[in-house]
Amino acid sequence: MQQTYFMIKPEIVAAGDQKIGAILDIVNKAGFRITALHMRQLDRDFVENFYGEHKERPFFGDLCDYITSGPVVTIRMERENAVAALRELIGATNPEEAAIGTIRDLYGESLSNNAVHASANTDDALRELGLFFG
Repeated sequence: MQQTYFMIKPEIVAAGDQKIGAILDIVNKAGFRITALHMRQLDRDFVENFYGEHKERPFFGDLCDYITSGPVVTIRMERENAVAALRELIGATNPEEAAIGTIRDLYGESLSNNAVHASANTDDALRELGLFFG
């Protein structure tokens, strides 16, 4: 079993339990087992550390503002080949380019409001899980 990190972003949380539940149902049906789940409000320092690899990019400030704009749902999940399987399940970062039926196709609004985050690779998964779940 491999673990990975998954986050449901503020605009989905603000939309309510129905969208959160629908996304969790998608990952459950894809064979993921949720081993930890928390709804939390992230502070700016934490988010700047979390997205540190983007610090020099022009969108960094807006990204941090967005993620701290409301609560998020943070999730630790596992299954075989979890990182790659979840990346495929969520779709391309830009919902307009996401494959039909992926989470970002179904729930993403734009490149900046794209519904969810998933670890990009196994190293990121270990780092992100450590940040959020110790």
